[in-house]
Amino acid sequence: MKNKFVTIAAIQNSVSPDMEANLMKTVKMVEQAAKKGAQIICLQELYRTIYFPQYKHVKKDNYSETIPGESSHVFSEIAKKYKVVIIVPIFERDQSGQFHNSAIVINTDGKIMSTYRKIHIPQDPLFYEKNYFKESGEGYKIFKTKYATFAVLICYDQWFPEAARAVRLAGADIIFYPTAIGTIKGERQKEGDWHNAWETIMRGHAIANSLYVMAVNRVGAEDKLKFWGQSFVCDAFGKVLKRAGLVKDEILISKIDLAKNKQISEEWGFMHNRRMDTYNSIVVKK
Repeated sequence: MKNKFVTIAAIQNSVSPDMEANLMKTVKMVEQAAKKGAQIICLQELYRTIYFPQYKHVKKDNYSETIPGESSHVFSEIAKKYKVVIIVPIFERDQSGQFHNSAIVINTDGKIMSTYRKIHIPQDPLFYEKNYFKESGEGYKIFKTKYATFAVLICYDQWFPEAARAVRLAGADIIFYPTAIGTIKGERQKEGDWHNAWETIMRGHAIANSLYVMAVNRVGAEDKLKFWGQSFVCDAFGKVLKRAGLVKDEILISKIDLAKNKQISEEWGFMHNRRMDTYNSIVVKK
C-alpha cells in the first residue's frame, strides 16, 4: 500500500484578555509551525478570546468578529505565503447579527474554503454556551485539500459518536477537534477523570472510524477554569503518536501516513461490516 504522508500541527496556548495580543502570539506560532514543515495547522477553540462562556452574561460584541474579518485576513496571508491550510476557530457574528462558535478553513491560496459552525452546544455550570452560540443547522462539512481530506468538529461535538461517523462516511481522513476544556477549580470530579474521558472518547472515534484524530486544547487558568492542554494526535487504531504538555504554550507537529486508515479499515472491517438495517433507532429522539 502506497504511503500518503501529511504533516499536521496543533497550536496550543494560553489566552489573555487582550485579543490583539492573542492574535499576534498565535500568528508567530503558526508561522513557526509552517517553517517546520506543517501543512495543515489547527488552532484551538475560540483561539483569540478568553473562555467567556464560563460567565452567564457578557457583552457578545466584545469578543465577536465577522467573516471575512481580522482573523481571516491575517491567516489568509499566512496560508498563501507558506502554502499551508489553516483552521481558525473564532466567535463569529454573522451578517444577520447571530452569533456562532465557528471554524474558518483557509486553503493554501489564502482563500476561505468554508466555515464550520458548531452543532452540539452545551449548557452547564461554567459552560453556558447556549447563552452565546446558535446551534448550527448547516450540517457537517468536509474539506478537500491537496494535502488531505478532513473535517472539523468543535469541542462538545467530540462527545457524539454520530458526528464522527457522519464525517467519516462523507470522506474525512482526519478529524480536527479544536477544544477549550479543563477542570473547575475546587470541584471534585465525581464521575471520574474528566481528562481521561475526553481523550478516550476521541481515540475511540479514531478506532471506530479508521481515521486520524487531532485534538487541540488551550492551557492556563482563566478565573474558575483550569485548562489541561494535552493536545494530541492519534492514529486510526487510537495510538497516541504525540501529546503536548499540561501547562505550556506548545506547537505539536506530527507526520502521519493516511494510507494506514485504509489498512486498518480493511483489516478490522468496521466500515464494511456495518448493519445499517439495525441503526434506525439512533436517529429517533427519545
